[in-house]
Amino acid sequence: MVVLVTNQTLPQIRAHVHAALNVGLTPVEIKEAVYQCAPYIGFPKTLNAIAEVNEVFKTMNIALPIENQRNVEEDDRFEKGLVAQVEIFGDVIRQNRKNAPANQSHIQDYLSSFCFGDFYTRGGLDLKTRELLTLCILSSLGGCESQVKAHVQGNHNVGNDKETLIAAITQCLPYMGFPRTLNALQSVNDIMPKS
Repeated sequence: MVVLVTNQTLPQIRAHVHAALNVGLTPVEIKEAVYQCAPYIGFPKTLNAIAEVNEVFKTMNIALPIENQRNVEEDDRFEKGLVAQVEIFGDVIRQNRKNAPANQSHIQDYLSSFCFGDFYTRGGLDLKTRELLTLCILSSLGGCESQVKAHVQGNHNVGNDKETLIAAITQCLPYMGFPRTLNALQSVNDIMPKS
């Protein structure tokens, strides 16, 4: 579903939302998977997908709005986001922040506050699932292999093994094609060479 959102193949999202509900995902889990796309594809594309999800929910008499999963406020989103980043990636985050050029340090702040504070701290999905979804989102974008590699390491750090990553990327294959799949697999093999 997140690959469809990333690629904006909106007509297919509805069928996949129905399928996700049929296999037992909750409305909260579905919405959170879509929301997880926002830091990587932007708000307009994410909102396009949310509109499709909401239409399915309406036809299935699922009450809207879905329970809010936000766990941060404006005054603590940076701190909570930084904690989440460090939990996933370790102290390299503090080094990246320290080494960022002065005219780019605001991007490090935005990354901690927005990507990790506003999204990774949300309820509805656990950290392992969010990190796995992020790998699929980035892989389907193409052209961001350095971020894919970082999130392969992040997945490893939160307990997703190589077989889980390969299975997720394989599931994405029909939706993102062979070039992006092969690039993602190369990133996995570069970061997790054994097994």
